[in-house]
Amino acid sequence: MGRAEIARALSLSTQAVSNIIADLSGDGLLIERGHLNVGRGQPARQYALNPKGGFALGIEVRPDAVLSALLNMEGQAAVTKRVALQKTDPGTIVDTVKTLFHHALADVPNARRRMLGAGIVMPGPFGATGIAGHGTGLEDWCDVDPTTLFSDALGLPVEVSNDANAAAMAERLSGAAQDLSTYAYLYFGAGLGLGLVSGGHLVQGAFGNAGEIGHIPAPGCRDNLESALSRSSVQRHLQRVGKKGDDIEALDELFTHEDNDLYDWLNQATEALAYAVTIVENIFDPETVILGGAMPDQILNHFVAHTLLPAQSVSNRPNPKLPRLQRGTSGRMTATLGAAALVLHRTLSPQIAHAH
Repeated sequence: MGRAEIARALSLSTQAVSNIIADLSGDGLLIERGHLNVGRGQPARQYALNPKGGFALGIEVRPDAVLSALLNMEGQAAVTKRVALQKTDPGTIVDTVKTLFHHALADVPNARRRMLGAGIVMPGPFGATGIAGHGTGLEDWCDVDPTTLFSDALGLPVEVSNDANAAAMAERLSGAAQDLSTYAYLYFGAGLGLGLVSGGHLVQGAFGNAGEIGHIPAPGCRDNLESALSRSSVQRHLQRVGKKGDDIEALDELFTHEDNDLYDWLNQATEALAYAVTIVENIFDPETVILGGAMPDQILNHFVAHTLLPAQSVSNRPNPKLPRLQRGTSGRMTATLGAAALVLHRTLSPQIAHAH
């Protein structure tokens, strides 16, 4: 965009925009992208984000592995890595994260002086709660302040969040929620998480534990929602019949071949999903509910197509602008990329970051 176009879009004077552009260009965040002829006079200079103007480190801590990604200003991954974990104590994980960071800088040397910060994604709940000890969290971290620990270790500003929140914000930057300000994101990880974005802000709760929807008891579920609707749930179901569904590729292949045992799980999972959507819609009133995370696209598409959404919902409106349920980004790196997106979002939307 050019100065005049930016000024009109933001209701600022052209001089104010020129001053801001000069500051951002001086910081290396903007670059010139040619000229545009708009009639008489000099062609208007065009400006864009400088992809190499800043880098964000994304770290996802899982009970069995640490994943990392280094993103540039356009949200493109320059480096991604995965390291298996034998132990999940703070010392082991911090050392692993430091090693991954140093490897990323070695692979992209020009990122060393352009680091914007690090986003750290960890499974919730954070702190000692009544739902701790249910298999998807990191028990050794209950009394640890991860923000301070990682910030000191990396020498960077750090944003700590759960996987669902990170994935939800990544969806707003480059996915199905790009033009939305209030939406819900149901995240399929080892468990089931919920990211809530209201007016462009993440809803995090008093202690960072908003969105722990997987631990809600539900009719027909053995224990709670994630016992019927999560990657761990489908893995357990398949193991009972001697089949493997340990990763996205295995699940994708089973779906492609219309495996009966997988479809048995899908049938009961869609009922649990309908219940989850009922809760989210009537409590949060989102523009839409987005499905994403570590599940194959085919399975997420199946959920969207076959989940019978309740009629008794505030989201059941005539002539809706958006579908009540839709698929977002999926894949094993969804939350890792989302972690880095937290940092990019803070950089590109500083007033929102300041509000928190």
